Amino acid sequence: MTAAKDLFIIAVDPDRSVGQGDLSLALAGAELIDLISSAHAVTLDGDLIVPGRQSAPDDRLLAEAWSALAGQAPYERVEDWLWRRGHDLSAAYQAALEEEGLLHQQRRGRSTLGAERVEPVDSPARRQALSRWADNEPVLAALASAVGIRSERSEDEPDLDDEAVTTVLVAVNDAVMELEAERQKRAIENTAFANLWRGP
Repeated sequence: MTAAKDLFIIAVDPDRSVGQGDLSLALAGAELIDLISSAHAVTLDGDLIVPGRQSAPDDRLLAEAWSALAGQAPYERVEDWLWRRGHDLSAAYQAALEEEGLLHQQRRGRSTLGAERVEPVDSPARRQALSRWADNEPVLAALASAVGIRSERSEDEPDLDDEAVTTVLVAVNDAVMELEAERQKRAIENTAFANLWRGP
């Protein structure tokens, strides 16, 4: 399992509510961290993503992320990658995990017309994700925190000793805050527009 899949499984817990845009940005960051740490497929030069190995990772979504990287200079900045790769990425992960049998649609309420949401099935993948979450694994904890999920075990920031991973996590936090600022701006503009039409 990748950090991105672990994050998605944690985020779709029925007791949590995570914005799809926030989650998509964090998933793009998780993929990049996987490509740096686990697959050793890329390195960072400052905040530039430099592809390394010539063969794609085994995981399908991670392979898609790897193939989407700029293969030669000028290399892409981490922040730009998050916005480009993160576009609708949570939907791609939902579809992939449903296809793998790791998620299922759960109907809410008694009515057959009730709203549906996805929930993780009991599987080794879910147990692994929950184990990493319970252990307060630093990368997973930091990514979850970026999208508003807090660990019940600790409010402290996890210790990270990898500069490249830290660079990605900082960029994820900045991107999520930028997205929230844009949401607030739109909400204010929409309210002002509605008031204008209502009149005095």
